[in-house]
Amino acid sequence: MRLPLKRISAVVRHGNLAARTATTTSRLPQATPIQAQQHQRSASRLASALHKVVDAMTAPLEKTPLNPAGTTEEKLIFAPPEDQYRKGALDREHLDPDPVIQFHKWFKEAQASTDQAEALTLSTAHLPSGRVSSRIVYMKELTHLGFVVYSNFATSQKAEDLRTNPHASLSFWWKELERQVRVEGVCERISKEESQAYFDTRGRGSRIGAWASKQSQVIESREVLEGWGKEKIEVPEYWGGLRIRPLRVEFWQGRESRLHDRFEYVRDTVDGEWRINRLSP
Repeated sequence: MRLPLKRISAVVRHGNLAARTATTTSRLPQATPIQAQQHQRSASRLASALHKVVDAMTAPLEKTPLNPAGTTEEKLIFAPPEDQYRKGALDREHLDPDPVIQFHKWFKEAQASTDQAEALTLSTAHLPSGRVSSRIVYMKELTHLGFVVYSNFATSQKAEDLRTNPHASLSFWWKELERQVRVEGVCERISKEESQAYFDTRGRGSRIGAWASKQSQVIESREVLEGWGKEKIEVPEYWGGLRIRPLRVEFWQGRESRLHDRFEYVRDTVDGEWRINRLSP
């Protein structure tokens, strides 16, 4: 253990005291009663000094600030160093030329291996601040055009972000397969007809909930809420599907010793040709 300079000095002082006391005691002739008392006091001082030496050597180190703000929180390491990824591999010849088809292959395997394979992190960024916000949502549809989620587009943070910046990213993590997929692309609203078609598949409570998601707006009475379920419930104007049209899709397969397999599909426009690159781990 490496000790701070002040602690080393303290150890040296206590050690010198112990040494001098021990030397003096050993050179005394046969003790008189008074000398015996002095010897006893010397022995007590010696024991005390030795205890201080031991305490100084074994006491925990003072916490060292980890940042300029002067906080003293200790760094914590959460991942065990021996943890390894050994459940699969990914080679170029395994990949479909179309990332949507490749994703669908992986997604079917994830559905068979993990709960809520459709859960993803949707990240958006507000401009001009550049502030990023993320949330867990569910992928509801996947077509050759892209990935579709549903949400409130009037009052949510994502709606505010997308009004200033249409770009977003998705991240899927399937721990049981040691796989991750990242999608970067441009967002667009799907048509009201498409949103209504999905909306009609939801339960009555969920459809009413979509209307209630316009939180804090004034309504006349409780009967207004309950009356929505007595006839066809139209999809709210502020609620619907958001399609992320991919410009970049990365497939990540964990490998042993952190030598992961990573492949990216990239294109310059939402209708462009895909290029496939292997990336460094």
